[in-house]
Amino acid sequence: MKQILMLSLLVFLFSFKHPFYLGVVDLKYNAKEKALQGSVKLFTSDLEEALKNISKQTVDLINPKDTLKTQKLLEDYLRKRLTIRVNNETKNYELLGFEREQEAIWMYIEVKNCSLPKKISIDNTLLYDFLKDQSNIIHLEVKEEKKSLKLNNPEKLAVFEF
Repeated sequence: MKQILMLSLLVFLFSFKHPFYLGVVDLKYNAKEKALQGSVKLFTSDLEEALKNISKQTVDLINPKDTLKTQKLLEDYLRKRLTIRVNNETKNYELLGFEREQEAIWMYIEVKNCSLPKKISIDNTLLYDFLKDQSNIIHLEVKEEKKSLKLNNPEKLAVFEF
């Protein structure tokens, strides 16, 4: 009986995709290139489901059939849900590429022609429209000064001063 109870508990616990919903934005200012560079990391299954809901088609980020089309879909998704302002000026960023690592998708972004940040504001609603329990952590580094903030849905604005 005890073994059946333990087995049932294990099956119940592992029946969920994962116990928490977390995204990470990690950016670092590169003074030499005058660019803000970094990555966005999200759980693959969550991002695929969100993209499927938006595009009304199946999205496979693990084995994409058309990498350029998938990258465009990801870039459009990011632009609508991740806004970066440096020194009160909204900056455009480029999605340089993406890759899968275990259960996550890494998307690499870059803001070019960026003056030394004194203030960085980030509006981050990644996966908020899909997961009410989503949290997003933002890490920034400017001139070896590191700062981090955690946003829980519906919180969306993170402001950093250097």
